[in-house]
Amino acid sequence: MAVKALHAISQGRNGVGAFILQCKRIDLHYCDWAGSSRGMNGFIKSLLPKFAAAHPEIEFTISPRPAKHPVAIGHYINGRSKPICVRNMEPYEILKKLELLRDASGEKLKKVTKPVRSINESVRGIWSPYHGNGMPL
Repeated sequence: MAVKALHAISQGRNGVGAFILQCKRIDLHYCDWAGSSRGMNGFIKSLLPKFAAAHPEIEFTISPRPAKHPVAIGHYINGRSKPICVRNMEPYEILKKLELLRDASGEKLKKVTKPVRSINESVRGIWSPYHGNGMPL
């Protein structure tokens, strides 16, 4: 009986086996004429083909925006979007920003009140080596 009860309690509920990338589309806007888009133009010509080939699950759209600063906009499956202005950035800096958009969840930033979020709260709390007899400092 105890084994069946433990088996029922320890079912995975966090979606480990079914990872879904939250970013579904990235829009890149640039200007052919403006100097602030120089890094974006270099990124589109040199680094974007490799980045797009490495991430076929993300749709990339590139569109010119005359007389505007370059912008990268990430669209997520929860319906939110996150724009990042990339004016006067080098191509590798823009690559880092696109990786940030790719890895983001699209959720609003929230203040963390408790360091651990779980469905099953711990009865004893979070373990620390300084509790109990502890370690001398």
